[in-house]
Order: sequence, then C-alpha cells, then structure tokens
Amino acid sequence: MHIPFGPQLIGQTEKTLNAILTTILGDRLTEPQWVTLRLASLLEQEVSTGDDLARAVADRARFGNAGELVQGLTAAGLLRNGRLTADGRRLVAEIQAQTAERVAPVWADLPADDVTAAARVLNEVLRRARAVLA
Repeated sequence: MHIPFGPQLIGQTEKTLNAILTTILGDRLTEPQWVTLRLASLLEQEVSTGDDLARAVADRARFGNAGELVQGLTAAGLLRNGRLTADGRRLVAEIQAQTAERVAPVWADLPADDVTAAARVLNEVLRRARAVLA
C-alpha cells in the first residue's frame, strides 16, 4: 500500500519506528524517559540545571510531565543537574548502539539524494509544525 506524503505517512512511520524503540528499551526506560535522556545528551552545553532540562523537554517533546521525568531520572542516578551521569551516558550509548543495529536494514541502500531530500522536507515540516504550536 502506497501512502501519499503527509500526516498519515509521517505518523505511521513514527509509530513503527517507535515500536522498534520500545522493544529495545524493554523495561529499562519508557519512551518519554528515553527522549529526556537523549535531549540531555544533545543539549549538554545548553543546560546547567534540572529545571533547564525540564523546560527544554517540555518545549521540544511537549511532555507535560517533563519536570517529573527529570526528577525520576535524577533519582535513578542517570541525570545530575540536568546532565547525564556516567551511568546515564553508558545507558544512552548502549541503547543507541542497539537501535543502530536493529534499524540498519531500514536505512540500508537508500539513495543518498533521497535521504538528503527527505531530511530537508521533514525538517521544514517540523519547523512549520512548531510554528503552528507557538
């Protein structure tokens, strides 16, 4: 079945990739916890407190319970002051490696020009969707 480009295709793609992620996370983390740790990793130079990270998570991921997520991950020893601890870094690296291995067949052999075009279009869709929410 060919799904035309639009919300349904993007949504089904996201749901399917998220299902793969969920199997990798298992009982270690929930998807919102994973997103919070990934944002902590990506924004390490931009945050210096748990509150900074919670604001970033609320803004980027639209999680209403971002503060609770940060507090829970801090209590679990994966975050300190909004930044990954050594244990947090190890867990993120482990999950990223498992994810890369699991989804490698998804990305294999896609033409580079198509990947570049898809990235450009999806980033523009994301920018516009964020503007609608602002």
